[in-house]
Amino acid sequence: MTSKSILKDTSLTFLENYLNNASPTGYESEGQKLWMDYLKPYVDTFITDTYGTAVGVINPDAPYRVVIEGHSDEISWYVNYITDNGLIYVIRNGGSDHQIAPSKRVNIHTKNGIVKGVFGWPAIHTRNRGKEETATIHNIFIDCGCSTKEEVEALGVHVGCVITYPDEFMVLNKDKFVCRAIDNRMGGFMIAEVARLLKENNQKLPFGLYIVNSVQEEIGLRGAEMITHTIKPNVAIVTDVCHDTTTPMIEKKIEGDLQMGKGPVIAYAPAVQNRLRDLIVTTAEESNIPFQRHATSRATGTDTDAFAYSNGGVASALISLPLRYMHTTVEMVHRDDVENVIQLIYNSLLKIENNESFSYFK
Repeated sequence: MTSKSILKDTSLTFLENYLNNASPTGYESEGQKLWMDYLKPYVDTFITDTYGTAVGVINPDAPYRVVIEGHSDEISWYVNYITDNGLIYVIRNGGSDHQIAPSKRVNIHTKNGIVKGVFGWPAIHTRNRGKEETATIHNIFIDCGCSTKEEVEALGVHVGCVITYPDEFMVLNKDKFVCRAIDNRMGGFMIAEVARLLKENNQKLPFGLYIVNSVQEEIGLRGAEMITHTIKPNVAIVTDVCHDTTTPMIEKKIEGDLQMGKGPVIAYAPAVQNRLRDLIVTTAEESNIPFQRHATSRATGTDTDAFAYSNGGVASALISLPLRYMHTTVEMVHRDDVENVIQLIYNSLLKIENNESFSYFK
């Protein structure tokens, strides 16, 4: 565990602003602008691509390239159908959870600005208690205070408008960070903090470092899939979130035994290159950073998979942040884990040598 906080007040101010900003899949640009503005003092240059992935680069002329990566998008909804009496039905943009929707407030993003609405739900008095109907993607709906389809459209709302939740950042019991979209803008924050530490500690890396904030992870790792062909890295260290499995209704025999506050989670999976993972494990042990292990079977389900299987194979590893209540508006992580993920990535980078080969065969 970190003995002294590495997070500055300016870091935490950025984190709050970055989390509170809406960056739904396909519409990440405003969040990327905030991220690049924060990262600018710590990198030499930037790369951006057609769909909005942002990359801060240190030592851009170096032939050996190392990526550290998180993703910038959050789950959301699309307007799919507007009824004659002004109610809005939705489809998912990413893995949005229909069960948490009823009674939630929403922001509908239009060319005229934000239109407020709520996910309505029948009062308990009016529901058939003998056959209780649960929320499904087919029966949840948004009410924005209109009585006709024409009224809704006059607000600027149309099929295809994206919808997000307005829930904002808070701290519980001094050291638990809570917000929607911690998955995975906390990853973007952590890799930016790694770049800050490198700059402030005057660390000169013998390779090019590409700090990558990818788009469109929530709909199939698409941003990472695109940017890896632009960068053509030799090594990729990805950070994302994984499940804290200590809360009710989670089966540890299926999901593993992981807990926030007990350190970063190092993944074991076919996409994780064994020698790079071993370097990270050794770094954690030598740096006295607590860590946990997680077996992820066929695929990690993260951008690690996109990097690993690109360009003829890229040595890739995954360091995850334990998180409670994934894909809800109250995602929760432990501040100590955030700091230890930053430290683990930072210290691992210092162990990678120029032109180091992570060949499968030693």
